[in-house]
Amino acid sequence: MEDNITVKKLIVGTISLLCAIIFFGGFAKDIFGGIFDFGKLTGQFPEWFKTSGGTSAKGGFIFALSLIPSVMLALGFVAIFEHYGALAAASKWLSPILKPVMGIPGSCSISLIASTQSTDAGSSTTKFLRNEGKITYKELLIFAAFQFSAGALLTNFLSSFAPLLLVSDKAGTTAPVSIAMCLGIIFVFKIVGANLMRLYVKKFVKDDEVEV
Repeated sequence: MEDNITVKKLIVGTISLLCAIIFFGGFAKDIFGGIFDFGKLTGQFPEWFKTSGGTSAKGGFIFALSLIPSVMLALGFVAIFEHYGALAAASKWLSPILKPVMGIPGSCSISLIASTQSTDAGSSTTKFLRNEGKITYKELLIFAAFQFSAGALLTNFLSSFAPLLLVSDKAGTTAPVSIAMCLGIIFVFKIVGANLMRLYVKKFVKDDEVEV
């Protein structure tokens, strides 16, 4: 009976994990007006703030306030996905991949996906994992190094008009570089950065050391 309950929880958790990946990964941004997409629900940076030239301390304060809804929404949905076993399923299915590649557990996968769209969602959900004891302090440092470099790579890359730039060689011939290749290179170097932190953590951070 216990095995059947475990299998049932794993199935429900896997479905919840897939929903989390779709929600935070931007795969449903064009479905039903984007109501199942994290990026669409949180909205873009306010146009009124852009046009008002908000660069002062007041503008910075207003910008900080604009981050609150996205952080609250991310934490709320992660709590829902955790309730339905998404984090447990992620740990089961993705730990064999993330552990060798970066030294972090599979439960980080939802935060990893969220961080590709929003640095705020990535950092807040990572803090949630740490507070819930899902990751250790060493894993927190490694995962933070991954998120810090090229944060929100999908959002920033696609919104910076980088895909419109042409890459040419010395002869002036346009190189056949795709958006997927550019994003892939960025992602690979994020993993490299995480592994550099992994080496540092292994050498200098003690197992019983806690964050300050």
